[in-house]
Formats: sequence, structure tokens, C-alpha cells
Amino acid sequence: QVQLVESGGGSVQAGGSLRLSCAASGSTYIYMGWFRQAPGKEREGVAAIINRDRTFYADSVKGRFTISRDNAKDTLYLQMNSLKPEDTGVYYCAAGQRVARALRPSDYNYWGQGTQVTVSS
Repeated sequence: QVQLVESGGGSVQAGGSLRLSCAASGSTYIYMGWFRQAPGKEREGVAAIINRDRTFYADSVKGRFTISRDNAKDTLYLQMNSLKPEDTGVYYCAAGQRVARALRPSDYNYWGQGTQVTVSS
């Protein structure tokens, strides 16, 4: 059974940092990504990774966020630095086996339950 479990969300002030983790079980996923959804907005791609080191980032987070994975631990990470209020939202971990566009939510098959990130000004 496929399962993705996020952790590490919380509340921080602008300029702070958070590290999200996603523990995966049930299969090995070639494509994994982080997505977020703010109230009243559509879910959007934040960062994605293919295999171990091919990464993709939304323009809004380039230079501030880093995605990585530890295949030995079946865990995906998102290091978020220099956080801004507009980074606030529910962050979801996702996985897929065939992804045409790495930051497109509809390309992913499996989703975690989400973790809240709140950045105050």
C-alpha cells in the first residue's frame, strides 16, 4: 500500500527556515515533489526531484528552497530558507512513476495528507 507521510511544518517569522520531510513506503518512486496550496488558490508545484539529483523549482522559490531525497531512508526533504509570508500554505508530498511535467500536480499519482506552513510578517 502506497503511503506518504509529511512532517516538519509549523509557524515561523519571515526570514526563518523550516525543513519538511516525507516518509514514503509501498514502492520506489522515480518522481517525487513538493506542492503547496494556499487558501482560495490552486495547488501549485514548488520543487521536484527525479531519481537522486535532477531537480526542478518554481521561480518563486529558486535560491531559497532545496529539495533532496535519501533513498536509503525512503525520505524526501524540502529545506526552506528565507521564508516569506507568501510561502504560507499546506505543503504536500507527492510521488509518481510517469511524470511529463515535474511541477504539474495532475501528473502525480500519490499524495500525502499535507502539513501546514505559516509564515508571519
